Amino acid sequence: MLRHLTLKMVKHSRNIRGTVEKFSSDLLSPVKGTKTDHPARMLALQKTMPQLPVPALNQTLEKYLIALKPLLSEEEYVETEKIVKKFGLPGYIGRQLQVMLENRAAEKTNWLDEWWLDKAYLEGRMPVVVHSSPALILPAQDYSGIQGQIRYASKLLSGILDYKTMIDDGTLPIQYHGKDPKCMKQYYLVLNSCRIPGKGRDSVFSHPANDPYRPKHIIVIHNNHIFSLDVYGKNGERLNTLQLFKQLERVVGESAHLTTPLGLLTSESRPVWAQAYKQLMKKKINKRSLEEIQKSILVLCLDQPMLHTADGGARADLCAGQMIHGGGSKWNSGNRWFDKTLQMIVGADGAVGCLYEHALAEGPPIVSILDHTLDYIAKGPSTRLLPATSITPPRKLQFDIPASVMADIEGAKENIDSLVEDLDLSTNIFKSFGKNFVKSQRLSPDAFIQLSFQLAYFRTFGQTCSTYETGSTKKFQEARTENIGCCTIESLAFCKAMGDASLTTGSKVELLKKAVARHSAKTREAMNGEGIDRHLFGLKLTALEKRMNIPDLFMDSSYQVYMHHNISTSQVPGKHELTLFFGPVVPDGFGICYNPQPDQILYVVTAFNSSPETNAKEFAQCIGKCLVDMHDLLLQGSVLKSKL
Repeated sequence: MLRHLTLKMVKHSRNIRGTVEKFSSDLLSPVKGTKTDHPARMLALQKTMPQLPVPALNQTLEKYLIALKPLLSEEEYVETEKIVKKFGLPGYIGRQLQVMLENRAAEKTNWLDEWWLDKAYLEGRMPVVVHSSPALILPAQDYSGIQGQIRYASKLLSGILDYKTMIDDGTLPIQYHGKDPKCMKQYYLVLNSCRIPGKGRDSVFSHPANDPYRPKHIIVIHNNHIFSLDVYGKNGERLNTLQLFKQLERVVGESAHLTTPLGLLTSESRPVWAQAYKQLMKKKINKRSLEEIQKSILVLCLDQPMLHTADGGARADLCAGQMIHGGGSKWNSGNRWFDKTLQMIVGADGAVGCLYEHALAEGPPIVSILDHTLDYIAKGPSTRLLPATSITPPRKLQFDIPASVMADIEGAKENIDSLVEDLDLSTNIFKSFGKNFVKSQRLSPDAFIQLSFQLAYFRTFGQTCSTYETGSTKKFQEARTENIGCCTIESLAFCKAMGDASLTTGSKVELLKKAVARHSAKTREAMNGEGIDRHLFGLKLTALEKRMNIPDLFMDSSYQVYMHHNISTSQVPGKHELTLFFGPVVPDGFGICYNPQPDQILYVVTAFNSSPETNAKEFAQCIGKCLVDMHDLLLQGSVLKSKL
């Protein structure tokens, strides 16, 4: 899913037991102690997948100019056109950088992977909370009391461990987009990795796939107490649901009262957290506990009840806030470890969801795990396992917190509360129609929904804006994403037409279809490695790495306009009512994530209260109105056409 160049980050880092580059090759090795002695099936096609291409320079520059047209005035465009064309002339810097980038691509499995991890994530100095990490809401549950809470948590854990069994045995089916297999590296990384703070850059820890000491434990946090809980018996069998329940009962019994919210430190800006981490690591007891967290499968957060007394959308918004930031220092923000790749969150009042650290994964692997888990829970008795033998009791992790770090925790309380106050969000279930209707009109549901965002922004602000949509490039080895770029000449023409009473319905329908077709074409280009953003990013990073002057193209104000994504979006489909969401990537922007289902559309809009221009609820309502207007326009067009 997201994160974009507006998040600053780091040079490729070493993890605790090796580098991420080495780890990717280890993925293809047999796993000691598993039932198979051949390369894991889910990773069997990795080395046969094509490498991410470097697009032709002139092609990218032409597309870039086209993408700028709806964003700039005529005068601005004329000046930028001169700069862009000069950049691509023979003998000028663009051609030199292109050759250097092509040479890099010839030497690496993926020319972008290392740079993207560093610059889009690990070098970022902002808190990962809201600014980077996406959250996800699961269907609310109707249990009550601690027994119901941990009973459901034990079911969730059972389903996730069942999914993990397929990963460990190499039997997780390879995902495909059409006929193209997807890179499955992230599916392995999600359940065994953690981000680690650093002074100028962070690093990531992951267990290599051939590591005989792969994690067998999870971390459970309750009332801010942190426990290590083995979820496998001494002989390697998974604990069954009843055994997990009994273990969680022990955890709850040993953490009846609140303790120091050490986890709040992970919500801080990265330099502050890095300094506190350095102080903590000086003591052996802290080092052991911190590494136990980092090496775990996942974190389970058993939350205290929050003020979820409102009905409908208000309650859903409160639950969403609980998932993405914990609600603040007086609620559950200290009951987290925000650096962990996957945190499952189970509230005392039926609020359920998860949060994931974005450095190593996008949304689809997370949704895949959760769809499987909810199916597993629904099967009920058919999923029962025999009890595991030789179970280890939960172990409360111990910390010796120095006075300087205690002061940092107090500062973290103030900062997380400010961030919670600033985040504005609106959860929505649009029930008028879903993707089936759009398909019946022979249109792309994703393009149709994206066009509604363009129309909503145009109606709200009277202009268009640079819009980011995550497009998957998973058909290439170790590739991640590309920006589709949703603001087009065609989308702007449609938005203007919708407010023009002089135009006929037929003309408006034709413009809608042209805008949808253009978006679909850009989606295909992005997925085929022929997008704009990553190529320009690679050219700029090449200049920086070679200590060359930054080309005028990247110093041009038009490039800043292009990279300022007032709307940042991602489609993350799931078969269950799962809604993923994230914060805006610019101070005056919106974050929008959506799950198109057959007869409804789930979406969440976020903004910052500190921006006087943005309001999440109002913009979400405008999107709903635009969807209805576009739906009605198509129906009116069909009626008129049938009369001809």
